[in-house]
Amino acid sequence: MTAEHYIKESCLITAAGIFKNDELIFDNEGLQPSEFLLAAYKGLNLHYPKFYKMDVLSKLGWLCAEVLLQNGSLSAYQPEEIAVITANSNASLSADLNYAETISSIASPALFVYTLPSIVIGEICIRHGIKGENTFFVMDKFDADFMVEYVSGLMDGQTTNACICGWIEALGDDAKAVLYLIEKKETSREFTVTELNKD
Repeated sequence: MTAEHYIKESCLITAAGIFKNDELIFDNEGLQPSEFLLAAYKGLNLHYPKFYKMDVLSKLGWLCAEVLLQNGSLSAYQPEEIAVITANSNASLSADLNYAETISSIASPALFVYTLPSIVIGEICIRHGIKGENTFFVMDKFDADFMVEYVSGLMDGQTTNACICGWIEALGDDAKAVLYLIEKKETSREFTVTELNKD
């Protein structure tokens, strides 16, 4: 059976560093997630002032998408043709806990903004002008079978021709993001459960 959807680009961010298509592009020298993300943002010469206001989950997802989409990867598509489908297991718990700490004195509107996990998708869509379907799932662990089935079903329809999908998780000292750009144009990496489980 021939695949119909393919992985054009991938980006993985872990405690070890940032990997673009399996190649290390920014090393983490033992920094905690918030410090590492800021160091990577500066080290990769990115410019987006709103980055500084984001919570850790949004910074992580935004940075992963920024690296994923370097070199104008979405330029062939209309904004409505691009979807964003992501998941994690802790929703926005990190931001929720930070916000809860402020309630006893003066609740912080700046933190409250990030108490929905889907905000990270919003940040990615705003940055890249994406206007297609977007969904954030909360599940026990990354489910490659579900992701392949859901995204493939979406791309088999009439409106979605490219999709950013993957996992964005940040809680305490644990942070990991892996995003894929899926297209209908054939590449060497088929969009399969086996490929997604490699990361």
